[in-house]
Parts: sequence; C-alpha cells; structure tokens
Amino acid sequence: MSAEGKTVIITGASSGIGAATARRLADAGANLMLAARREDRLKALTEELGTKVRYRVTDVTDHADMLKLGEDTIAAFGQVDAIVNNAGIMPLSPLANRRVAEWDQMIDVNIKGVLYGIDAVLAHMLERGEGHVLNVSSVAGLVTNPTSAVYSGTKHAVKAISEGLRKETAGKIRVTTIYPGAVATELGQSIKDPDVLAGLRDRFNYTPLAAGDIAEAVHFAIASPRNMAVNEITIRPIEQTL
Repeated sequence: MSAEGKTVIITGASSGIGAATARRLADAGANLMLAARREDRLKALTEELGTKVRYRVTDVTDHADMLKLGEDTIAAFGQVDAIVNNAGIMPLSPLANRRVAEWDQMIDVNIKGVLYGIDAVLAHMLERGEGHVLNVSSVAGLVTNPTSAVYSGTKHAVKAISEGLRKETAGKIRVTTIYPGAVATELGQSIKDPDVLAGLRDRFNYTPLAAGDIAEAVHFAIASPRNMAVNEITIRPIEQTL
C-alpha cells in the first residue's frame, strides 16, 4: 500500500484538510498539484513540501479554470492518478433568514466545484483505464439538522454524484467519498449568520478532530491496492452525536 509516485490534485489546499492532506501525501512521496485561491499560502506550502509539489491559483467555481488545472497537472507530471475535491464552504443559516447569496455560493463551491473537478480529470483517467476520485462531503451529507438545510443539500449532492460516478466507471475509476464530522479548520469562518454564531459554542462543545486525522483517511484510500475501492469513510470525533 503506497502513494509514492502517484500524482494527486488537491483543491482547497491552502488550509485545513487540504493543507494537511498535502503534507501527508508529500511525506508519502506523492507528486502534488495544489489548488486554491490564496496564492501566498499555496506558495509557502509548496516551498515547504519540496520539488515534487506544484501549485496553481484556481477558482473551483470556474469550469475553464478547473479544466486548465487538470491540463497543467498533466503537463507538469505526465498524468493524474487522483484528485481530492476538498474545497468547500459552510455558511449555516435557517432558511427563514433568506441568505440567498450564501445558498448560491454553497451550490457553486460545494456542488459545481466537485463536478468541475471530476470533469477536469475524468476523460484522462478513462483513457488511461485507471484513476481515483476522492470527494470530501460531510456528516451533514448523511443527516440534516436545523440551519444546515442548504449545506446538507450540497453535501448530499456530493454523495449522489460520487455514487453515480462509481457506478458509471466501475472497473476503471476508484471513487471515495469522505464524511468528516467536526474538524478544527477555517470552515466555520464562512458562517456569518448572527443567529447561528450565537449558538455555536453550545452546539460544538467537544474536541474536534484535527485536519491531519482526515488526511490520514485520504492517504489510506489513495495508498490502498488498485483492486480495492474504499468507497466511503465516515470519521467523527468520539463525542460527536450529529
């Protein structure tokens, strides 16, 4: 079981789960293309991780930009073995608060970003007859709670997209969906609704996972033997009930 020598694209790589995954896979000897919007962070992480790592400033909501990400990765490393569609936002709010712009952002990043990531590599992987698509959903993609209707809707969509891709490409492409519970990342900073912010401390009154915990799950799936498809991984803090 090894990720050594595999070429992996990671979106949302400038912080949190994406950055932790980059560090874990770089340590395992993978070639990496890191994608996010914050160039300063991408540049610093690339310099930290060494010569087998490249970066590209990328907007996952821009289809043409994502296609270019795939093309640039192939130009740099010759092929794409895996993509980790990790970029996501979580501006929780009750539907009655009508934060429609945030709904649109979640749909664009959390759903379209995953679809565009798949489209950026799928034809290449099918031509090669192998590849691995890893989509980061959430436990909110398994259960819906108050304030998470739209966020959960986007993460349920990731589950459906992953399952459709798995069935359409069985025998060629490995598909993994990861459902993290609470993780100590910047994701919560996308919450702007004052009603939700006021109740966050009571809602998450336990120790979250570290981003590195999810990175270990990603590494396990990528490093597993080609004939073994790890289709779903759900990982929560031991105290989390949601």
